[in-house]
Amino acid sequence: MAREVIMPRFGMTQEEATIVRWIVQDGQQVEYGDPLCEVTTDKVNMEVEAPADGILGGIRFEEGVTVLVTEVIAFILEEGEAVPEVVNTQPRGSEKKIPLEITRGEKPVKATPVATRMAEQAHLDLSTIPGTGNGGKITRQDVEDFITGQMGEVKVVGGKVRASPAARRIARERGVGFDKVRGSGPRGRIQGWDLNEMRKTKDTLSPGRQSAVIQLQGIRRTIAERMQGSWQNIPHITFSLDIDMSRAIAMRQLLNARLDESEGTISISAVLIKACAAALGQHPLLNSYFRDGEILMHPDVNIGLAVALEEGLIVPVIHHADRKGLFQIAEEVGDLSRRARTGDLQPGDVVDGTFTISNLGMYAVDQFTAIINPPQVAILAVGRIADRFMPDETNRPELRPMMTITLSVDHRVVDGVAAARFLSTLQGILETAGAQWG
Repeated sequence: MAREVIMPRFGMTQEEATIVRWIVQDGQQVEYGDPLCEVTTDKVNMEVEAPADGILGGIRFEEGVTVLVTEVIAFILEEGEAVPEVVNTQPRGSEKKIPLEITRGEKPVKATPVATRMAEQAHLDLSTIPGTGNGGKITRQDVEDFITGQMGEVKVVGGKVRASPAARRIARERGVGFDKVRGSGPRGRIQGWDLNEMRKTKDTLSPGRQSAVIQLQGIRRTIAERMQGSWQNIPHITFSLDIDMSRAIAMRQLLNARLDESEGTISISAVLIKACAAALGQHPLLNSYFRDGEILMHPDVNIGLAVALEEGLIVPVIHHADRKGLFQIAEEVGDLSRRARTGDLQPGDVVDGTFTISNLGMYAVDQFTAIINPPQVAILAVGRIADRFMPDETNRPELRPMMTITLSVDHRVVDGVAAARFLSTLQGILETAGAQWG
């Protein structure tokens, strides 16, 4: 019996994932647990595994296509078994029912579930689409043909232009036709990347050169959507403060001297996480979520640390940072950072953060403002540590290692006084750092 391969849900808030590549192709033998394809969520890349032994068949989505979680993406078949028709194309557990019949004048209009959902997504009236299935039922191909027909798809001998589902989706999103696209697929089939190539237009200011087009997808697309939503919907208010890092640096050097080379070192980021965890314990309002008009106060302090990747930012989380010593935090920071850059993070590494630190000190940035990562209500932007002349007790200039931090808070939850008190506490912790942190 055919076994469905579904797009899994890797996190509680995940709604979709994009297929990066198929590791196994149609017709190949697989065993239970074998990786079938690699997908990217809004946080990490993961592999979808085979739910049974058998033959992979009926791949429904090409690479680059974004698929809703719990959607059937392929099947595991027995020898000689045919690919079954997909009936349920709604995310499982959804209470929304797919209308299989509507009325066209006096007659009911029949449509397959796939065709119904495609029409809904394209905001099409099913009653305007001719059906070619049994008894005039509207099929997926009918909806695709109707959509491409609206785009003015060029007719060729024997029918319409051949194009993959990914190419049709891209063309539909951009509102373009296929008349000037040369397909690179089998028998001239137009693929998604053919449309991407077409989009690379000539730079009118520099004849002979082309403008590179980078598609907003995967992590970068998620970052764009979340940050735009955060900036538009959250009333940000920011506060900056200079911190004398003399004692924190001395404490870090003292502790690192106790470690051998195999144990790594304690980074400034680890020191900041430890200090913020202690400060959040005294100011729990900044360790909360704002969601659906309510403030959710978290009992645990889970601090995320933004890590830069080629394709964007990812924020692995140090869970229960308030219960851990500096050595343990430093070890976890090093491990998470390495796995973030090699793409080996697991879903549990990036969820449930309650506060975020973004540290650009290693890039010689003095000061910047970070955008809050919803539903969190605060984020700390950290600049570099640089020697500056500061007045001593007698107002004489003294060279000290200073660091500027900028706190962004959600003004719906955190008022200016609460933010200032948190910063004051954090400053006191860092400026009086002692070896007992270890």
